[in-house]
Amino acid sequence: MKALRILRPGSPEGLELADAPEPVPGPADLVVQVQATALNRADLLQVLGRYPPPADVPQDIPGLEYAGTVLSTGPRVLRFKRGDRVMGLVGGGAFAERLVTAEREALPIPDALSFEKAAAVPEAFLTAFDALVLQGGLRPHAHVLVHAAASGVGTAALQLVHAFRAEAIGTSRSPGKLERCRALAPFHPVVVEEGEPRFADRVLSITQGRGVDLVLDLVGGRYLAESLACLAPRGRLLQVGTLDGPKAELDLRQLMGRRAQVVGTMLRGRPLEEKISLARSFEAQVLPDFQSGALRPVVEEVLGMGSARAALERMASNTSVGKLVLAWGDGA
Repeated sequence: MKALRILRPGSPEGLELADAPEPVPGPADLVVQVQATALNRADLLQVLGRYPPPADVPQDIPGLEYAGTVLSTGPRVLRFKRGDRVMGLVGGGAFAERLVTAEREALPIPDALSFEKAAAVPEAFLTAFDALVLQGGLRPHAHVLVHAAASGVGTAALQLVHAFRAEAIGTSRSPGKLERCRALAPFHPVVVEEGEPRFADRVLSITQGRGVDLVLDLVGGRYLAESLACLAPRGRLLQVGTLDGPKAELDLRQLMGRRAQVVGTMLRGRPLEEKISLARSFEAQVLPDFQSGALRPVVEEVLGMGSARAALERMASNTSVGKLVLAWGDGA
């Protein structure tokens, strides 16, 4: 089979379309013919040699999410059959024509979604749902601050906050990106100026001084102090990314005074059973909303697999809104 392989780590130029070994399924696994995948920040970091994948996935094939059809099943597979449309998360290897995944971790693709749209669902929406709902305890009428609102996870979070009848505040350094996000769900836009990030006063003004109940932070770094400064009493900050860097200063007096919680979370390295539990909760609580149109994946552009280098460079430039999708086909 063909796959996008990291033959020379260090830059997108080292990612090449090449032959790769066929994946070997276990008795409870699916072999999936991948139709489309989507780019994630972790893929870029892996290509750059700065984010090693888990030991149980292909070490030189990036890709965390997929949409495709079941090609074959192990003898213990009960739910899916050959030809079924499925999507989901994997620890790596989705930039290939075929991959293996545990049956219980796979999700059925709603009829309303194409493969290209479905490929933009798993990482963004599962990450946002896990952080906001399962770990953050999102409730109706809560105020939620979403950093990097125009990112894949950010656009998913804005929609989920609205679906759960809560109120979102979204930040970005780009007014244009925030304007484009207005079509997804109602939210309060906050532009973070270049230089030292300042947004706490604006967020407190929007919430009439109370602060936000939840913060979904994909930025980290210097954002932490400002996020804590606009957190409501007993609020929670969910740390999901580190776009501004992995280190930050923390005022423990604010943390203690607000009786706040700072929760770090990551999906990629979790045990399989935890990932399966997340998939099942997501299917029950969220997946029907894609069929109804209440939720929709945000795809900036669909490109052939041969355009992966350019897509990674575009991701690094932070100019897109939502997801960049790679699809197999004649132009791959």
